[in-house]
Amino acid sequence: MTALGFLYPGHSGEDDYPRIEQLLGSDIRVDLVHTDIGEDAHRVDALREMGSEQRLAAGVQELRHAGAEAVVWACTSGSFVHGWEGAQQQVRALAAAAGMPASSTSFAFVHALRELEVRRVAIGATYPEDVAGLFADFLRAAGVEVVGVRSSGIVTAAEVGTWGEPEVLALARAADHPEAEAILLPDTALHTAAHIPALEKELAKPVLTANQVTVWEALRLADRRVNAPELGALFTREPIVQV
Repeated sequence: MTALGFLYPGHSGEDDYPRIEQLLGSDIRVDLVHTDIGEDAHRVDALREMGSEQRLAAGVQELRHAGAEAVVWACTSGSFVHGWEGAQQQVRALAAAAGMPASSTSFAFVHALRELEVRRVAIGATYPEDVAGLFADFLRAAGVEVVGVRSSGIVTAAEVGTWGEPEVLALARAADHPEAEAILLPDTALHTAAHIPALEKELAKPVLTANQVTVWEALRLADRRVNAPELGALFTREPIVQV
């Protein structure tokens, strides 16, 4: 049994995680601990506070008791708003507090893009424009070319959590760009786990969503690969054979 630990802020799109667990197979367990969200606002100061070391450290003891082998801060905006260096420090502090390998959704996107060998992306963000721009800057710091950013201007995670498949598809279509090799939907408050096959069929390219890459990142940290086509192109990569 591989146990994966996640720190998820508040309550919005967290039911993606049991859905993903079901698709992964019976030997993988997804443990979710909810962190204190503070103020529900896609605003830089509120997002930095939401991802503070103290708030994250408060949730790790429960994951340790559950036997988690790795932990991921399941929040994109609450990591990339710290910038590249700040997000790295956030992860280092989380790993030290948890006593296990750690990452965040922002780095999950970077590692997933490297896995798929994708260099040019378009972003479909629920966030206001300034916050969406910070995510683009974070990706650029990782060497990713961002060819387009679409912002929906939504201020709260609570509102994002009410979106269904029609809204998610509309966002992805609006974000698509002819030069993009993949589309990124970066909000963990957005329900996407049930829609990834439809998204990739519609756009004819990989679609990476926040909760999807977050679980993939935890599997990467735990040195596990799982073939799960229902979770998109990212989960259909064959293990690398060492010669």
